[in-house]
Order: sequence, then C-alpha cells, then structure tokens
Amino acid sequence: MPPTRAEPTPPMELQDYLRIVRKRWPIIAAALVTVLVIATLLTAFTTRTYQSSVQFFVSTAGSEDSGALLQGSTFTQQRVKSYSQLISTPKVLGPVIDNTGVDETSASLARRVTASVPADTVLIDVRVTGYSPSEAAAVAQAIGEEFPKTVDELEQVEGNKASPVKVTVVKPATESQMPVSPRPVRNLALAAVLGLLAGLGLAVLRDMLDTTIKSEDDVKEVTDKTILGGIPFDSTAQKSPLVLKSSSKSVRSEAFRGLRTNLQFVDATDHPKSLSVTSSVPGEGKTTTAANLAIALADAGSSVCLIEGDLRRPKLLEYLGMSGAVGLTDVLIQRADLDDVLQPFQRGLTVLGSGATPPNPSELLGSQAMRSLVQQLEERFDYVIIDSPPLLPVTDSAIIATIVDGAIVVVGAGVAHDAMLQRALASMETVNANVLGIVINRVPRNESNRYGYYRYDYSPDGTRTRKSTSRSPRSEADLELWQGDLASGATAVAPAELPDVNPSSPAAR
Repeated sequence: MPPTRAEPTPPMELQDYLRIVRKRWPIIAAALVTVLVIATLLTAFTTRTYQSSVQFFVSTAGSEDSGALLQGSTFTQQRVKSYSQLISTPKVLGPVIDNTGVDETSASLARRVTASVPADTVLIDVRVTGYSPSEAAAVAQAIGEEFPKTVDELEQVEGNKASPVKVTVVKPATESQMPVSPRPVRNLALAAVLGLLAGLGLAVLRDMLDTTIKSEDDVKEVTDKTILGGIPFDSTAQKSPLVLKSSSKSVRSEAFRGLRTNLQFVDATDHPKSLSVTSSVPGEGKTTTAANLAIALADAGSSVCLIEGDLRRPKLLEYLGMSGAVGLTDVLIQRADLDDVLQPFQRGLTVLGSGATPPNPSELLGSQAMRSLVQQLEERFDYVIIDSPPLLPVTDSAIIATIVDGAIVVVGAGVAHDAMLQRALASMETVNANVLGIVINRVPRNESNRYGYYRYDYSPDGTRTRKSTSRSPRSEADLELWQGDLASGATAVAPAELPDVNPSSPAAR
C-alpha cells in the first residue's frame, strides 16, 4: 500500500515556515491589517484619561538617640503600608470631594486613585487619573493637602501633644497634557506583533488543513509511482493550450519536451506504443497534456495518432482548432471507415475525433471493436495517445487503460486532493492497469525550478541565448540541447534573469 498523509510527518523546520510565509502571505497580511484596524478603532474611540501624581514622605519625630531612631524607622516602614490603603478610604476622599466639587462618590473616586509604596522606603506614591488634566491635578492636590491632616488626626496621642508621625509632600501635584490612555504607538506596536503571530498561526493551520497536491513531495506522500515531469503554470494556457505551437521556446514548451524524453525511458525493455492520458477530476489539464505530448513526439520524428477518447465532454478537437462530425464512435459501430475519419494535423501527427456522443460510452470503449482499433493503429503509428475522461466521475478511463500499453495520470497542482489521487490510482489497480507515471501540471514557479526547465531566446545580433532555471540539464535531450548551444556560441544567462512564469496565487489554484 502506498504511504498516505495520515502517517506521522517530521517536525516543521525553518524552511517550512518560510515556504508557508511565501505561499500564504495574503492570510498573514489580512490578519495583520485586521488587527491593526481594530486597534486603531479602539484607540480612536477610547476616552482619553490623564494622570497626576503626588508623593509623600513619612517620618517619626522625637528620636533622641540612635536606638530610638532605629525603632522609629522600623515603625514608620510598617505604618506606610497602612497609610497607602488609608488614602482610598472615605476618611480622606470625602473631604477631597467636598474641596474639589467632583460629582461622584468616595467609592467611585477610589477606583481612580492608586497608592503604592516603593520597596524598603517610607515614600508613598499616589496617582490620580481623570478625564482632563486639570481634574486629575486638582484631586491629587486635594489629596496632598488632606492626607497629612488625616494621619496627624489618627496618630494624635493623648493630650495636646503632637503626633509622632509626620507626613510631608515631597512631590506636589502637577498637570500633564499627555494622556496616559490610550497610547497609540504602544497599542499599534502590540497590535502589529499580535497580528503577525495570528496571521502566521492561521497560515500554518491553513497549510496543515490543505490537502491539495502542490508539489512533487505531495505526490510522493500518496504514491510511489514514477513522476515523469512537471508542467509549470501558465495563465494563458486556456487561451493558447497548444503551447508548442504558440510559444515553442517557452519554459512550458521545454517541459513537454522533457516529458517526451522521460517517457522514452519508461519501461525501455517493453516500450509502450499506446498510451492513455487521464486525471482524477476535470480541470487538471489532461487534454492539453495529451495534445502537447503528441505534438512533441511528432516534432521528434515519431508518427503519432491522437485520439479524442473523452466521449462525454470532448475538448481535444476544439483545442486543436479542428472539427469533425464523424470520428471514433462512427468507426466503432462501423458507420465509417477509419481512413475517412483520420485528420492530419501536422507532419507526423494524425487526429481521430470522438464523433457523435453515444448513449453508452463505457460499453463502446470497452468493446472488442475498440481493442481491434487500437491494435490496428499501433501497427500504423509509432505512438497512439488517447485523451481519456477523468477517473473519478466515470469508469471510461479505467476501461481504456486495460486496452492500451500504459496510462499517464495528470495531477493538477492546487486542483486535485491527495484523497482524489489515491482513489484514482486505486481504480487503476482494480483493473490491473499499467500506470506509467505521474505528470504534475500547473506547477507554481517556486516548485517548477526543480525540474530544470529551459527557455531559448534570440538576441538582437541573431545569436541564441539560453535562459535557465537550473544549473544543469535534467534529461539526455536537454543535455544534447545544452551542448549544442555551447557549440554554437550560445550565451549562458544567470538563472535570476529568467522572468517569472507565475507565482503561486489564488489564480494558479
């Protein structure tokens, strides 16, 4: 059984996180912007508050010698803890409210007053917050006047003797025009950090939950079938599906030539002549792969017959710019002769259209007439390539795979999920079909570099210039082309000069 993604995977490394950031940057950016917008709105609509502070020094009087002085210091340090709590009581705040005219209760004002004692000191720091600088300063100043009186009253000894505890204001209250809340710079900085962390977390989660196949490594986690090559993504593929005709020097064209070369080395002892090209689901590029592969084989000097075997949703003739009222189905029911429906496309390439849509495609494709037709075409052509329907929606492609020498499964990066590919290959195993290998289509630029694609251009002086995304040729055909370029004086261009085909993006998916 092939391995599946349910098996334990190694822990993520730094390069994995960098890959996720490059691929999922829109999620990270969206999270960052969202958090920043929320923080900005909260900051803008939060009521500004101001703060004023006053500081007291607590001492004891009447110390005549060092022993009494030490006892007084210890007494004072113990007292200041109680004094700090005394400040927020109605005993102090009641008169403060009366003197300042603040329209609130002692309990309400106490929530805006904070007293603290620095460690190992006899200092008391009092902070008052308010909705205006003047209000905060007025309350703090009133506390500075009232608190020493309260302590003197509470610590008064019998008789008319003065209190041994003395509270002195060492830092009077002042107005501050700078609000203490909100703090825009701090809020936005924290929001940026939080947004980046949230975005990275969402990106990692999205990547872990994403089961679409995007690279060669994803295919290897599903199956051990041979990977014949990868076709890079091209946003113009739908408008110009025959890339070997419209742009023969492009990276995508060279990918199909590499696929042709790799196919020639598959099962060299029993070289397959008849092939079916299929996929798991529609939209993975099986028809364009079959057409361009056939053209590449024909350009190499082979005689090829390309059959439109998708009898339910035929697209091959449309891509080739051809039409045919009769075709494969007419030959199978003996309503037309084979030679009458074969259409030449170019030198070495002949096309057989699907013909009229039958009511029973599966039975027709699995008939003895279909087997005899394939055998007859194998005798006349070097290659017979059948564009087959997707494997999961219908059984037609599995039936065709039992007739031909081998099948090629096209996997659309960002289209097929691992479970889809696994089910498609399982259906092929059920009928004992010979799967020659996997072709990964719509490969993003960052993944296509590993396949060693090449592109040829011509400089203004007529010399041919090679632009490469790889430092060495991958296949023998690429090696010959590379050596031929060097022999003819071609100039090697740095990989960085190759323009982007298309990065991984929602459009590529």
